[in-house]
Amino acid sequence: MTDFPVLPADFTYGVATAAYQVEGAVDEGGRGRSIWDTFCAEPGRIRNGDTAAVACDHYHRHAEDVGLMAQLGVDVYRFSVAWPRIQPDGSGPANAEGLDFYDRLVDELLAAGITPAATLYHWDLPQALQDAGGWLSRDTSHRLAEYADLVARRLGDRVGLWMPLNEPVVVTMFGHALGTHAPGLALGFDALPVVHHLLLGHGLAVEALRGAGVDRIGIASNHQPAWAASADPADRDAADLLGTLTNWLFADPVLRGAYPEGFADAMPGPVAEDLAVISAPLDWYGVNYYQPVLVGAPGRGGAGSPALEGAVAAGLPFEPMQIPDVPTTDFGWAIVPDGLREMLVALRDRYGDALPPLYVTESGCSFHDVVGADGRVADQARIDYHDAHLRAVADAIAAGVDVRGYFAWSLLDNFEWAEGYAERFGLVHVDYDTLARTPKESFHWFRRLLAAR
Repeated sequence: MTDFPVLPADFTYGVATAAYQVEGAVDEGGRGRSIWDTFCAEPGRIRNGDTAAVACDHYHRHAEDVGLMAQLGVDVYRFSVAWPRIQPDGSGPANAEGLDFYDRLVDELLAAGITPAATLYHWDLPQALQDAGGWLSRDTSHRLAEYADLVARRLGDRVGLWMPLNEPVVVTMFGHALGTHAPGLALGFDALPVVHHLLLGHGLAVEALRGAGVDRIGIASNHQPAWAASADPADRDAADLLGTLTNWLFADPVLRGAYPEGFADAMPGPVAEDLAVISAPLDWYGVNYYQPVLVGAPGRGGAGSPALEGAVAAGLPFEPMQIPDVPTTDFGWAIVPDGLREMLVALRDRYGDALPPLYVTESGCSFHDVVGADGRVADQARIDYHDAHLRAVADAIAAGVDVRGYFAWSLLDNFEWAEGYAERFGLVHVDYDTLARTPKESFHWFRRLLAAR
């Protein structure tokens, strides 16, 4: 396509990364051990035995990466702060070297005309807190608030957007229900206390950020439409349950101050009092979107969704399935741009005036790109992906949804959690042997889109 998606003149374009996926330097700067360091060291956990010990070496190469963003012309950089760099053991005073690193990064971004957007918890829990119970312990919620206060008092005058949590549903489902992410617990529905403690930590962190004089606070929450495999009532019930677990179980407490029907009794602690904290008003709400999920009752058969493998084996009463007749990424994820429009409209319809302005805080795709003999990385499929998803956002805005921005996942190819380095989501190719960065054709497409505004 030669034309670009048409979005409002003040629409915000960003790129995103996460500390553990790009920084490397896991033993430098006073950083403590995280649950992902532990998980990576367990044989068989990560594809090809990969680790994030070096990753993209963003810790040492951040100035180069900020330079790439300046070349791109992006408005905002969404990064995450590594909790173990700030509090190596998860509590107590801040590690000065850790804060100094993010201080430099924020100043470099501002000097390049890029607004910093900080995620506080993007899955790298200090191992010491996991040893004390992790997210199954209520104390971890309070530790997140303490950590948020430390970061805000150092960076709060310069960071433009704040997110205490990234994708609590993934932390709960993959890390604690299915066991495919750190800390590797396969608890099934016994993981529900993790939901409450994550959300309580979010609410307490919002309080801490406000107390430190910070505003423009939101959350980055994964959302996906859940489609029934057929009109059979059993399939519809399974889809409704999965939709509730992956969407409303996390959004309702934040935006309505209540759990979906039947879930409050499964939560620990003084739930009513906690919900008043969890539902503290936000300035905006972030939606991470990748694909819908097709779901049926257990035993339906068919190819499962790679994103929810193991659900039936873990005893969960639904079976994710591959969506037929749609293209997929090289990761096997369905490419359904209209699912993003559907999700944004669904959020507006469910929450009405209680829904603050929305940002698409992640959207992206993995294709197994290579640097060609001519030095180019031809990734037309990624261009088509972002073009179509930006048009879906435009359609949601035309339908009356207040969407303010879109963050491409990711700036760089990086460590894709349990998949190691097998998947490439970046606008910039990273050679993991030399760490050379090569902007892909999608990078140049985004640059032209931004220049044409």
